[in-house]
Amino acid sequence: MTNGIVRVPYPKNEPILPYVPGSPEKKEVKEQLYELSNKQIEIPLIIGGKEIKSGNLGDCRCPHDHQHLLGKYHKAGQKEVDLAVQAALQASESWANMSWEARAAIFLKAADLLAGPWRAKINAATMLAQSKTIFQAEIDSACELIDFYRFNPYYMQKIYEQQPESSAACWNYVEQRPLEGFVFAVTPFNFTSIAGNLPTSPAMMGNVVLWKPASSAVYTAYFIMKLLQAAGLPDGVINFIPGSGGAVGDPVMANPHLAGIHFTGSTPVFQNMWKTIGNNIQKYYTYPRIVGETGGKDFVFVHNSAEIDVTVTALIRGAFEYQGQKCSAASRAYIPKSLWQTMKTQLIDAVKKIKMGSPEDFSNFMCAVIDEAAYTTIVDYINFASESSDAEIVVGGAYDDSKGYFIHPTIIETTDPKFKLMEEEIFGPVLTLYVYPDEEYEKTLHLCDQTSPYGLTGSIMATNRQAIITAAKILTHAAGNFYINDKPTGAVVGQQPFGGSRASGTNDKAGSMINLQRWVSPRTIKENFLPPTDFTYPHMKEK
Repeated sequence: MTNGIVRVPYPKNEPILPYVPGSPEKKEVKEQLYELSNKQIEIPLIIGGKEIKSGNLGDCRCPHDHQHLLGKYHKAGQKEVDLAVQAALQASESWANMSWEARAAIFLKAADLLAGPWRAKINAATMLAQSKTIFQAEIDSACELIDFYRFNPYYMQKIYEQQPESSAACWNYVEQRPLEGFVFAVTPFNFTSIAGNLPTSPAMMGNVVLWKPASSAVYTAYFIMKLLQAAGLPDGVINFIPGSGGAVGDPVMANPHLAGIHFTGSTPVFQNMWKTIGNNIQKYYTYPRIVGETGGKDFVFVHNSAEIDVTVTALIRGAFEYQGQKCSAASRAYIPKSLWQTMKTQLIDAVKKIKMGSPEDFSNFMCAVIDEAAYTTIVDYINFASESSDAEIVVGGAYDDSKGYFIHPTIIETTDPKFKLMEEEIFGPVLTLYVYPDEEYEKTLHLCDQTSPYGLTGSIMATNRQAIITAAKILTHAAGNFYINDKPTGAVVGQQPFGGSRASGTNDKAGSMINLQRWVSPRTIKENFLPPTDFTYPHMKEK
């Protein structure tokens, strides 16, 4: 297309629209909510650019009104997986050979489409299908996904710019090849931005992809796929194959052309996928790249120098925004005894002010959890705590699934720092607190570090600088994203690269160059301009 040294426009984070009363963005998203909620759509598989209907159907329903059917989607099985692999491999050569700036242009266009004419539609779809408030949808399905599509091409350019030194009469350079085979992207229900990033970041680097979205978020994923097609994504580069984990995942991971996994979801599922890859390792043409962000048991650790109002706000927002269904949500907290009584009163008052219901009512702070399985799991944890002699429900604890899967924001105090709800991921609006003696600050920091198998996000709330330094040191491996005087959620692309280690994943940092580097296989090229013509060396001239 060009022989110029092309530069990707320097990316800036997409501004968050406020949706204040009377604003044009509020009017537009309300219109889309009305339109989408008053029709049912049929969602096909998209393989090699073609719409394919398997006949094996699943439902797309509103979590806040589980009788409301948004549409039905076709599920993939062995036959459709085989077709998707074939389509991907057929597209791989032309896609890899496309100039990098042409590939970048597709995703930069997708960003502008999403920032403009597609914004209200994808926000509305996220609100209805995943039960997100307008603010939670805006920061996710609009701003963060736009940021991925603007920052990742810039990071791609930076990767290509990294070149080795050359010597006299010798030119060295590195070619960043896509992986040999296809990448399997498995995306979660809780973030539309993750669903839009996991298949596209490998694709951007020249790879072909099979994309299996979470069954509870197929509705929104379909709109993302249509957005990418509208932006000019060639047929077969990303193949959209929703379906059950076993029906899709098993044949994909048995295929010898599997070159990588890009995953966000539960720790047990990821560990099982890794085990399956290990068992199949001799079948593959190449060693698959395994990139995953999994669970979390994210903490807020409070020092007695912390500002109480700041801490209460961080706990409420960190634990209960999007019903606690964020990998980074505050799920456990450590409170010094000297602050507890004042903080307890403020937490109770704040929780009682939280309004929950349908996302179509913009005055709500919370909506419903994603589905019946999640509802049942979370309720079981609440009931376990209510029946335990080691715990007390401070506020909340109510739940009702008669219309939607609603669970009230719940705060639990435990006297056991190793209590079940302090250790295990719940993925719901439940915050468990342990009150510690002020003089045992360092001891309790070590306890925080050692309690959970996860290492995703965490916060320290303190104004005492030495206390902050001590916490940061002791909690070095407890969180891949560590926050000081802030909630442990809300990582921004380009500002806080996101990911954790331990049982929380491979820490390949979505929203940074680190992640994109995983989707290329470098080839070093050396060209000798004055090659030798004699095999002998100078030292051989004398015995």
